[in-house]
Amino acid sequence: MLNIAYEDVKYTKVAPPELEPASVPVDLQDETMIEHKEKVLARMLDAGLNTLVIYADREHGTNFGYLTGFEPRFEESVLVLHQDGQAYIMLGNESLRMAQYCRITAQAIHVPHFSLPNQPMETDKPFAELLAASGIQSGSSVGVVGWKMFTSALEDNEQLYDVPFFIVDAVRRLVGGLGFVKNATELFIHPDRGARVINNANEIAHYEFGASLASACVLNALNTIEPGRTELEIADKLAAYGQPVNVQTICATGERFTNAVVAPRHKKVALGDRFSMTMGMRGGLTSRSGYVAAKESELPDGLQDYLHQVAIPYYAAAATWYSTVRAGLPAGELYERIEGVLPKEKFGWKLNPGHLTSGEEWMSSPVFKNSSIELMSGMLLQMDIIPHVPGYGGANAEDGIALADQPLRQQLEAEYPEVWARICERRRYMQDTLGIRLHPDVLPLSNLCGYMRPLLLDRTRAFKLNK
Repeated sequence: MLNIAYEDVKYTKVAPPELEPASVPVDLQDETMIEHKEKVLARMLDAGLNTLVIYADREHGTNFGYLTGFEPRFEESVLVLHQDGQAYIMLGNESLRMAQYCRITAQAIHVPHFSLPNQPMETDKPFAELLAASGIQSGSSVGVVGWKMFTSALEDNEQLYDVPFFIVDAVRRLVGGLGFVKNATELFIHPDRGARVINNANEIAHYEFGASLASACVLNALNTIEPGRTELEIADKLAAYGQPVNVQTICATGERFTNAVVAPRHKKVALGDRFSMTMGMRGGLTSRSGYVAAKESELPDGLQDYLHQVAIPYYAAAATWYSTVRAGLPAGELYERIEGVLPKEKFGWKLNPGHLTSGEEWMSSPVFKNSSIELMSGMLLQMDIIPHVPGYGGANAEDGIALADQPLRQQLEAEYPEVWARICERRRYMQDTLGIRLHPDVLPLSNLCGYMRPLLLDRTRAFKLNK
């Protein structure tokens, strides 16, 4: 597959996708939850760990939830998992009742230290003794799991922790000098060997719900952009069924972050404004940016070449990403393809051009320079390239996919026919309407994969490939 040239990108009449999002969520099955535990226990054995101490709070609960099935709503929590499969779930005052709903068998320990400030501390034991009740032994090998593994070239990454000090300190004191403690988050999220990197058919169907909803909300909101409307009015479309979002919702016109405000404001859209919009739900994020204009002559002075200087090169890179990605591809090759179409030095992108996603928006990424990690069937990947060309507004058409080899595709089709039908419709739209060739492994989870309107007031035109 050759890189897509800029001249292959056409800004022309394009019918928008008319695809219904998922309307019914797919729960994770008991068999999937058993598989989660088995995958984690196997990695503990390989790492020589007796015990995992898995931390969660409102923002960082996906590794905890991978085993328990739920994440804290506002308190902190810890799951202690031993190599023999025994588990203890440590919960604060208001989360304690969730122990009965935990998806794995776990003994509950009430830990009011995890409760909100000034709530009752009805315990006669200090935190270290409560933690000791979970079975952590002197001389044990313990892995502490937060949400982040570190990849510094200058430090001992196994001794960097993103978990509160009082927890790490207590673990260290319980283990003593004959044991050891390390950051073991990579057991869950390492892009080459983490337990959560590969998803089964049930998980893909589960996450397709959020990815498709987010994309449908973004399209609805894009279709309401008009000069004179406020960010608040437009952002009102960025919600669905009371489902949680996993990033700050963005609906911003003109200059962003004035007065350090990142949420939508009572600010009116003006002709010629830059505009950006982002909504992320569990399973996928959709983001779009462009200009509030119907034609290039309505762009600000000096920026009327925005399409050719920024948007068209970006779209060529995005289309190249979709056309290149497949199971078995070394991720470093995907990186080089993007560098070849959208040189970093000229277009100012700094982050990984693509990353793994799941319950959180960014789990980890196999896509970096010289990466030898192979993309695998079962991965959920986000097409995420962020150019920054001085003086110009951004260009963005971020969405998510799953990779699935033939056996996994057949399983999805057999067990989740409605999910499979939506995926097939998205593939047809990308290939037949937008002209983006896809490997059979590529399963679009968003209704908007590949669809980009750089001039947001013209709802009839978008980018497509001419071959």
